Amino acid sequence: MSNAFTDLLAEKGTLLADGATGTNLFNMGLMSGDAPEMWNTDEPKKITKLYRFAVDSGSDLFLTNSFGANASRLKLHGAEKRVHELSRVAAELAREVADTAERKVIVAGSVGPTGEIMEPVGTLSHSLAVEMFHETADGLKAGGADIGWLETISAPEEYRAAAEGFALADLPWCGTMSFDTAGRTMMGLTSEGMVDMVHGLDNTPLAYGANCGTGASDLLRTVLGFAAKNGTLPIISKGNAGIPKYVEGHIHYDGTPELMARYATMARDAGASIIGGCCGTLPEHLVAMRDALDSTEKGPAPTLEQIREEIGEFSSESDGTDGQGPVRAPRRGRRRG
Repeated sequence: MSNAFTDLLAEKGTLLADGATGTNLFNMGLMSGDAPEMWNTDEPKKITKLYRFAVDSGSDLFLTNSFGANASRLKLHGAEKRVHELSRVAAELAREVADTAERKVIVAGSVGPTGEIMEPVGTLSHSLAVEMFHETADGLKAGGADIGWLETISAPEEYRAAAEGFALADLPWCGTMSFDTAGRTMMGLTSEGMVDMVHGLDNTPLAYGANCGTGASDLLRTVLGFAAKNGTLPIISKGNAGIPKYVEGHIHYDGTPELMARYATMARDAGASIIGGCCGTLPEHLVAMRDALDSTEKGPAPTLEQIREEIGEFSSESDGTDGQGPVRAPRRGRRRG
């Protein structure tokens, strides 16, 4: 079914997504432990500024400030009854920015994990998870989001619950998982397993992929794993800007704009058609990524050795798709692009 996202992807072939939400908001004064979603109503000008960072840097698509806008997460701040409101306002602010841009820009309603473990391992029931995701998705749709954007999911059960929540809200969606445990999600899913799961859903996403994780190298290897399955859906790659370092009381990511530019072209060569950054990705990274994607032609898929040499070492020897268990890679020096 045609919509703004699929139309723009068909027109351009490759879309540049946005960068970090948290990193940029911390740079604007958000304090650790605060709920970023509260700024949708308390600091709307700063949220608008966050969105304009992405648009002005060349992004074709940007995410709303609603990652934690679900009842479970907002309950920690006494705001569990504000889920719909905060989601709606996040999308309304984004819609205004997108509609005043000089080109077509997609508003993607960010939906993060509940923060709870689902049954049978944990206590969160499938029905309650679906209800929480539906509430967030409905708010995002009411605010004008073009699509929903599920991200940083670890459990296939939670991914499936979100798919049902988007269906109830009648909001088309994309969805990524975080492969941060030796090439697998925290709950053990491999890239191969995700492809099988996604293509078996009743409410299939418009695109699927990976975000966050342990660095751009690992994420590129995961994208290669997706592509090797020869699925029918577009692939998303949204990696961190290098590796986090604790410097003078703050977290800094060591990925340069040059490194992220090379990551972007490698992600496209590996098979991704929606490419962005996650933690640590600033406007200057996005500008470099935009320039790189626009100025270079798509090439052959990179080898693992090329990724190691140009982007950096993998955090583990195996990503799980070769039948091997998690094995940490030996520590070696990191080459920066």
